[in-house]
Amino acid sequence: MIRVLVVEDEPIAADAHAMYVERVPGFAVAAKAATAAEALRALGRGGVDLVLLDMNLPDMHGMDLVRAMRAAGHPADVMAVTSARDLEIVRAAVSQGIVHYLLKPFAFPALRDKLERYRQYRTRLAGTESVADQQEVDGLLATLRAPSPSHLPKGMSPESLSAVADLIRAAGTGLSAAEAAQSLQASRVTARRYLEYLAERGAVTRHLRYGGAGRPEVEYRWLPGKAD
Repeated sequence: MIRVLVVEDEPIAADAHAMYVERVPGFAVAAKAATAAEALRALGRGGVDLVLLDMNLPDMHGMDLVRAMRAAGHPADVMAVTSARDLEIVRAAVSQGIVHYLLKPFAFPALRDKLERYRQYRTRLAGTESVADQQEVDGLLATLRAPSPSHLPKGMSPESLSAVADLIRAAGTGLSAAEAAQSLQASRVTARRYLEYLAERGAVTRHLRYGGAGRPEVEYRWLPGKAD
């Protein structure tokens, strides 16, 4: 059994990630932590194989937590689960040996795919202290790094989803589907489809906008804490 520490300061997201982990055979949640300090205490108690790490914690950046882990001798692997798209953070994650980098928002199949690849990697490592040749090394790394399949609904693309998410995040205030469509030079139907997808996954919230004659309009706002 692979024991997972979920490090996430937003309670709803932490519960969702823990629930996802428990749905994957061979994985169990060892603990949840809302801060870096709580995470280090949980690691100090032992029994953690993998850390699902949010990058923007209230007391320490996720990368600093990874460095603190290593300085304290904690060997658990780390999977970043974050909205951080800054290339410098991605580079730092690679340099610190983070095994996977999963961008929010995501659906269960995306995390399941990462966890299953990680489990395959650990299985191949078990019971051996050395590798026979370069081909075996390449095979081990490929287990982790093989491209993940797209889990988006048919007709949706990761690039368009990222563009819509970035637009809502940067807006600061709510945007309607029509306003998002205008900014993205897309149809209103297309914009609404991506916005509803983000809403269903808890990345944005829906609000009614009143004003003028007729029915109120739905606007979408990035959920606080999702920009970490």
